[in-house]
Amino acid sequence: MAEARLPATLRAAEARDLDAIVGLIRELAEFEKLAHLVEVTANSLHPHLFGTRPVAEAVVAEREGKVIGFALFFTNFSTFLGKPGLYLEDLYVQPAERSRGVGQALLTHLAELANARGYGRFEWSVLDWNVNAIRFYERMGATLLPEWRICRVTGDALRNFGR
Repeated sequence: MAEARLPATLRAAEARDLDAIVGLIRELAEFEKLAHLVEVTANSLHPHLFGTRPVAEAVVAEREGKVIGFALFFTNFSTFLGKPGLYLEDLYVQPAERSRGVGQALLTHLAELANARGYGRFEWSVLDWNVNAIRFYERMGATLLPEWRICRVTGDALRNFGR
């Protein structure tokens, strides 16, 4: 007989969740084969989520008091629509909790939040090799935009770019 699972609870992240969120970010980086890029710590993330001028927000999914997933997002802007949008930077659910509706609940929650705030878009990126995520997002109603590419400048290149 399958183990009965209590539904996950979603709530806005709080400062007490920072260690768990950073742990999940590290798990996500391992999954994406990008662990060598991770520099975040609870202390470095704190001002950006909970400081005097936060630039991002997070929602956590928890079961029985344990954080099992998160979504970190921020506001962007569409000049074409003349409206803000919600940009999902990262969504991650621990492997043992997948296929239980947690990811869907997080995405639905963010879509509802975008609608409630009057935003014109809800966007995110997905790695081209993550076929399971792509199929999941398409089932949820997302449209992939294959003609768009992400441009990024970071580290020394960013410091030199700004000169």
